[in-house]
Amino acid sequence: MDNLNGIVAFVRTAETLSFVAAGRKLGISASAVGKTIAKLEHGLGVRLFHRTTRRVTLTEEGRLFHERCHRLLEELRDAEAMLSEAAQTPRGRIRVSLPVIGYRFLLPVLPAFSTRYPEVELDLDFNDQLVDVVEGGFDAVIRSGALTDSSLMSRRLGPFRFVLCASPEYATRAGLPRTLAELAGHGCVRYRFPTTGKLQPWPLAQGGSEPPNLRTAMTCNNMEALRGAVIAGFGIGFMPDFLVCDALACGSLVTVLGDLAIAPGQFSILWPSNRQLSSKLRVFVDFMCAHLFQTV
Repeated sequence: MDNLNGIVAFVRTAETLSFVAAGRKLGISASAVGKTIAKLEHGLGVRLFHRTTRRVTLTEEGRLFHERCHRLLEELRDAEAMLSEAAQTPRGRIRVSLPVIGYRFLLPVLPAFSTRYPEVELDLDFNDQLVDVVEGGFDAVIRSGALTDSSLMSRRLGPFRFVLCASPEYATRAGLPRTLAELAGHGCVRYRFPTTGKLQPWPLAQGGSEPPNLRTAMTCNNMEALRGAVIAGFGIGFMPDFLVCDALACGSLVTVLGDLAIAPGQFSILWPSNRQLSSKLRVFVDFMCAHLFQTV
């Protein structure tokens, strides 16, 4: 942009309300600042400053122009910093919050990440509470379901599925439902969200609605405890496939209703909507998006 030097001089003068102070910041004389701004005003066809022998103040047009120009220079600085970050080796600590069960899908891929980026230290907070990313000092969070915080940037990590499961012992004792309607006659082990206290819905019926008259045998606010309760034979549970795949493989759990009961889920990674993403966080986000849920 031909007027970039003029914009820089204008913003520095607007910040200090002094040609002299702006000149000190820019390493040029106050006279040079004044001439540069006069040239900018001539090109724009508006007056940006009121000038007297004692003070300099912004005109209304100057105030509005300063708001835009200040953001423009911030964007340019962020762009320069981004390129500088990209040229550096990612290093430092990353604080990430994710659900307690997140260790089941995250930990298997972390050795490969650490091998590729040995100078990045991961500080993982496994917590089913809905943390405040900024106030909690987190670089990123991993969450499932709908995203409601518009102040955060996000990328999808990949889909997974919820499945109905029961233990072989429960199947022998109570039988297994053959239709969604028969599910109402069985004990259900339900997950209760720690943040809201609400039961997790089971979107199994046509249109993604919950079958009516589900009978709750137990509630848990921890998915690992729910998994253990289902394996112990307390009833039928609705769990993500990555949580139960090993139990299904070894026979300690069996699927219920097969493909009729499969419901989709989605995890995303989110981070504060700063204009600049550090190299360490950028490589973490890119790596997780490329490697998580690839076998689902």
